[in-house]
Amino acid sequence: MGSLGQAFFQIMTEGGTLMWVILLNLILGITVGIERFFRLRTYDLNAPSFMNEIQKLVLAHKIKDAIQYCSGSTGLMARVIKNGLKRSNQGMEQVQNAIDATALEVMPMVEARMHWLAFFTSVSTLFGLLGTIFGLIESFKAVAAADPAKKAEVLSSGIAIAMNTTAFGLISAISIMFIHAIVTSKTEKIINSIDQYSVKLLDLLGTMKASKKDGLITNEDL
Repeated sequence: MGSLGQAFFQIMTEGGTLMWVILLNLILGITVGIERFFRLRTYDLNAPSFMNEIQKLVLAHKIKDAIQYCSGSTGLMARVIKNGLKRSNQGMEQVQNAIDATALEVMPMVEARMHWLAFFTSVSTLFGLLGTIFGLIESFKAVAAADPAKKAEVLSSGIAIAMNTTAFGLISAISIMFIHAIVTSKTEKIINSIDQYSVKLLDLLGTMKASKKDGLITNEDL
């Protein structure tokens, strides 16, 4: 482990200051990605299983039990369904409004800080390219002005900066892109579940209302 650490430190030193900037960028990207992943895990739920239970309760006219079932979940979809159920003794338009308002409320929670992952990916690549340019500039200076005895050493130093920063910048960008893809997939799953099952809730409530003589769910169901 010690030899690996020494080798890593040597590579970072040979690559120059930009290597540490890229490393900081990588650490920030990984930190945001990990935070988003575990946060989204608390926002997610087994949507089909959850909705099957809601469907059973709604069709059994147990709206209050369905609301309580939603309260027992930390999933964002459960919050949307819950607020729709709370308006189920009103018209379908009010139910739709409650669902839409809650969806607009939870969407920023799902998408929070996602733009930072894209930003860190781009920055890693750009700093890698910048390091390449700095390394080439140093190499050209060595060829043009360095003492012949030290020209090879200075030229080697410039090439090391160019190659190390390019490689590390790409490694950092690819790593953050991989994390971004995983988190984006989780985000899209939650959003799609909200869209899909909120529509299904409207259909369920519409079916239940149609079974009522007055076309509305009464307060007794709640």
